[in-house]
Amino acid sequence: MISKETFKAMRGALQQGIYVVINPFVRLLIRCGVTPNMVTTIGLLGNIAAALIIAYAAYDFTQTGNYRFDLMTWAGVVTIMFSLFDMLDGQVARIGHKVSRFGALYDSVLDRYCELLSVGAISYYLIMTGHPIGALVAFVALIGSVMVSYVRARAEGIGIECKIGFMQRPERVVVTALGLLICGISGICGAAASTAIAILIAAMAIIALFANLTAFARVGLCRRTLKD
Repeated sequence: MISKETFKAMRGALQQGIYVVINPFVRLLIRCGVTPNMVTTIGLLGNIAAALIIAYAAYDFTQTGNYRFDLMTWAGVVTIMFSLFDMLDGQVARIGHKVSRFGALYDSVLDRYCELLSVGAISYYLIMTGHPIGALVAFVALIGSVMVSYVRARAEGIGIECKIGFMQRPERVVVTALGLLICGISGICGAAASTAIAILIAAMAIIALFANLTAFARVGLCRRTLKD
C-alpha cells in the first residue's frame, strides 16, 4: 500500500518531469507574446472541441446505430492534448513573471467548465447509446469533480489550506482521457460494444468513487482544523 507521503512525492516528481519537457515550449510561447490567460482559453476551446466530438458520436448513434468508437478515440486524444494547457498556463505565468490573482481565478473557472463539458458529454453519450446507469455514474463523477474544487475554495476562503485527496484535477483528466481512448481503441479493434462501453463506465466509476471520497476527506480536514 502506497502511503500518502510516497504518493505525494511520486506525483511531485512526475510533475517536475513534465515541466522539464514542456518548459522549452513555454519559453517559446512567452517570446511570442502569449499570455497565461490566452493559454487557459486555448485549453477551454480544446475541451469544447472534445465535448462536441463526443456529442456528435452520440447523435450519430441515434441516426445509424454506430457507436462511433473512432470519434471516442479522437475525443480522448484531443482531451489529452489540450489538458496539457492546464499545466502550460501556470508555467507561462511563473516563468514569464505574469502571475496574477485574476489569472488564478480565470484558470479555476475555466477548469470547471472543462470538466462540466467533458464529463457532461460522456453522460449524454451514455444516455443516447442506451446506458442510463452508466450515465448516472458519469453524473455522480461530475458531482464529485465539482465538489472537490468547491470544498477547497470554501476552505481557502476561511483560511484553511485544503489540497488533500487522491482524485484531484490532473488525476481526473488522466482517467477521463484514458477511459475515452481505451473505449475507442478497443471498439475499433473489434471488442464487443458492451465491453468498450463498460471500460468508459468503469473510468467514470473510478472518478465518481474517489472524487467524492476526496471531497468528504477535505470536509473532514476542515472540521478537524476548525475544531482544533
